[in-house]
Amino acid sequence: MLSLASYAASDESSRGRRFTEQASPFRSQYQRDRDRIIHSSAFRRLEYKTQVFVNHEGDMFRTRLTHSLEVSQIGRTVARALGLNEDLTEAICLAHDLGHTPFGHAGQAALNLCMKDHGGFEHNFQSLRVVDLLEERYAEYPGLNLTFETREGILKHCSRKNAEILGELGQRFEQNLQPGMEAQVANIADEIAYNNHDVDDGLRSGLISIDELRDCEIIDEHYQYVTDHWPDIKGKRLSNELIRRMINNLVTDLIETSKARVQSIGVKSIDDVRNSEDIVIKLGEDVHRKHIQLKRFLSKNLYNHSKVREMAEKSQHIVVELFNSFIDNPGLLPERSTSTISASYTDNESYSRESIVKDYIAGMTDRFAMMEYDRIMKDK
Repeated sequence: MLSLASYAASDESSRGRRFTEQASPFRSQYQRDRDRIIHSSAFRRLEYKTQVFVNHEGDMFRTRLTHSLEVSQIGRTVARALGLNEDLTEAICLAHDLGHTPFGHAGQAALNLCMKDHGGFEHNFQSLRVVDLLEERYAEYPGLNLTFETREGILKHCSRKNAEILGELGQRFEQNLQPGMEAQVANIADEIAYNNHDVDDGLRSGLISIDELRDCEIIDEHYQYVTDHWPDIKGKRLSNELIRRMINNLVTDLIETSKARVQSIGVKSIDDVRNSEDIVIKLGEDVHRKHIQLKRFLSKNLYNHSKVREMAEKSQHIVVELFNSFIDNPGLLPERSTSTISASYTDNESYSRESIVKDYIAGMTDRFAMMEYDRIMKDK
């Protein structure tokens, strides 16, 4: 087993679980978190939740499940190189999208609109709800009872209103503190994965081309190298080689820049990390600039492509219709969703009809949401 850096999370430094449990003789706290996430219903459903393309568009595009696995691979690599807790990093990476709606960002935007008068919808906060409350696997407590550090990493963003009800977990958003380095690694591993793999899906779909992508410096640099060394390369081998080299470039820069920042900031402990004015895990300025340039290209040319927008509009219509139908007629909900959930972040807090409907829809896969929509519209 690799030794951990002094600023890495460990069982000894953990702030523990919401409900006290006896330690396992064979697995660390964070191994147990990872295993609980993998065995959860929400994790299995990620197989049929979309990244960019709706699930039925084709079986070669990314899903939330494949994306989470790819984020985990990047996160583990960085964590090991920096002497961080690899198991904790993996747990956060695997859990970070558990609260995502069907139909990717389009579904999230629609559900946020539906909930605008009831606190809105944040997928990070919903992911925390999933592991804290909505999973039903244990007799002793609701949720998965994960450690503070895993829950902290899942909560990438949080509104001040939501932070106020989370107690210790929400304090960093109120006091401008930083999360642990494993959470920081998971955060940027997510960005690296979706940028580069959306390039792959965009090329597979034919909505963007390598020639167009060459407007981005990070693409053109690798394109020049690859075609200089393999003049006849084309098709999937070309695109896969470009993406492989981009990921390696970003991960290598992230590791080297973060190591230098640990030294320059003088990070010696987890408290140093949390009290730092800025995050420790960062890309170098030039590589970050190129990374953002690619992100903006994808926003303009892929996410806002007419075909993707058309899919998004259909998806948003389905989510809004489902929400309104369930609000108007709760009898359309399954029996388990209509019962009042009394266990929550605060004692005896019960949930509104809107919150119950939101939880139900957020947990749907793309294809189940479409089936529910067809069922409800058929009866109207």
